[in-house]
Amino acid sequence: MAPKQEIVITGTGVVSPIGIGADAFWSALAAGRSGIKLLEFFEEDGGGDMPVPFGGKVDDFDPKQYIRPRKSLKVMSRDIQFAFAAADMACAEAGLHNGRIDPERLGIVFGSEMIPCEPAELVDAYLGCMTNGKFDFSLWGRTAMEELFPLWMLKYLPNMPACHIGIAQDARGPNNSLTLGDVSSLSAVAEAVRVIERGHADAMIAGGAGSRVHPSMWGRNAVFDTSHHSDDPAAAARPFDAHRDGMICGEGAGAFVIETRRHAESRGAEIIARILGYTSAFEPVRNGQPLQGNAIRLAIAGALRDAELNADEIGHVNAHGNSTTLDDRIEAAAIRQMLGDVPVTAPKSFFGNHGAGSGAVEAATSILALRHGEVPPTLNYEYPDPKCPINVIHGRPMKIDRPTALVLNHTQFGQAVAVVLAGP
Repeated sequence: MAPKQEIVITGTGVVSPIGIGADAFWSALAAGRSGIKLLEFFEEDGGGDMPVPFGGKVDDFDPKQYIRPRKSLKVMSRDIQFAFAAADMACAEAGLHNGRIDPERLGIVFGSEMIPCEPAELVDAYLGCMTNGKFDFSLWGRTAMEELFPLWMLKYLPNMPACHIGIAQDARGPNNSLTLGDVSSLSAVAEAVRVIERGHADAMIAGGAGSRVHPSMWGRNAVFDTSHHSDDPAAAARPFDAHRDGMICGEGAGAFVIETRRHAESRGAEIIARILGYTSAFEPVRNGQPLQGNAIRLAIAGALRDAELNADEIGHVNAHGNSTTLDDRIEAAAIRQMLGDVPVTAPKSFFGNHGAGSGAVEAATSILALRHGEVPPTLNYEYPDPKCPINVIHGRPMKIDRPTALVLNHTQFGQAVAVVLAGP
C-alpha cells in the first residue's frame, strides 16, 4: 500500500455575519461579537410579521468587489455570490492567481442546498395565472414561463457555485457539488481530499454556501426547530445551555484550497493547516423514533482512526451545536462517550446555522484558532445542561496546548461528518 499523502490547506475564505474575510472574521470571534440580530431588511415585504424575525445576516457585502465578469451577477443568487467571494479569497491567499498550477489538475467540490428564489421575481408569473382571484395551475406552463427571465433557473441551481468558481479560477479538473443539508460543506472538504488521494487532482477548492435568512425559507420553518428568543437576538443562540430553545438561521460561505504538502511546497505556498483524517456516517431514522447519535459516534471514531490519533490527542472539538434541545443532547452524549472531557466550542453561537455553508465557516474557525493559538468560546453558555455533559469553552478564549481539532456536523435526518485538523 502506498504511504498516505499529507494533505494541507493553503487558503481560507469566509463570508459570514460577523465578518467578510479571514481577518475580519477572526477579529469578531476574538472579541466575542455576535452577528445575530433583528432582520430589518425584509420590512418592505412585511418582514415584521416573519415567524422568526432575527438571525445571522451578512451585512456590507458588495458582490461587485468579487464577481467577475460583472455580467455574471445577473445569474448569481446571493448564495452563489457568497460562494464565489469565499473561494476567490481562498485562492488569493493560496497564491493560485499567480499561474503556478496546472489548471487541468485543479478541481472543485462545493456544498450547496436548495437555493431560495427571490419572491419578487415570481410575482408577475403568479399574477398571470390568477383567474377570478384564484390561482389556476393549468396556466403555469404557458403563462408563467413568459414572465420569467430566460436564464432564471441558472440563478438557483445548487451546482452553480462550483461552476462559476471553476470558470473564474480556470479549474479544469474534477468539478462536483454536494447537497446534503448541514453536512454539505464538510462532506465537500472530505471529498476534495479523496479526489487528491485518488490522484485525480493536485489541488482542490472546497467549501460550501447557504442562506436560511431569506423569505422563501420561512415556509419551511416547520422543518426546523427554531428559536423564538426575539427579545434579545444576540443571546438566542445558546448551544448546550439549559435555556436553549432552538436553532437560529444564518447565512454565509467558507472555502479552502486543499493540496498535498509536496505540491504546496513545490510552488512556494504557505501551509496554514493540515487535514489529518475524515469520515462520514449515517444513522437511519426508523418509525419516527428520535436519533440516538450513533452516526456521530461512528464519524468521530472513523475520523480518529483515519488520522491515526487517540481521543486524548484532540485539542478541541468544533461542535455542530445547533442550539436545539435534542440535537445538542445527542451530540454532547456522543462527544463525552468518544472523547471524554475534551474542550468543546460551538461557533453557531456567533452566527447561526448557514445550512450547507455552516461546516466550512465552522472549520475556518478552528483553522484560524490553530493559527492564533486560542479557541473562541461558545457565546451565551451560562447555565450548563446536565443532559449535555461536556466541557464547553465559555467566558473567554482557551489557549491551545494541543494543536488539533475535530470538526463535527450532523443533520436531523441521520448524516454525520467529522474532519480532523491540525496546525501546519
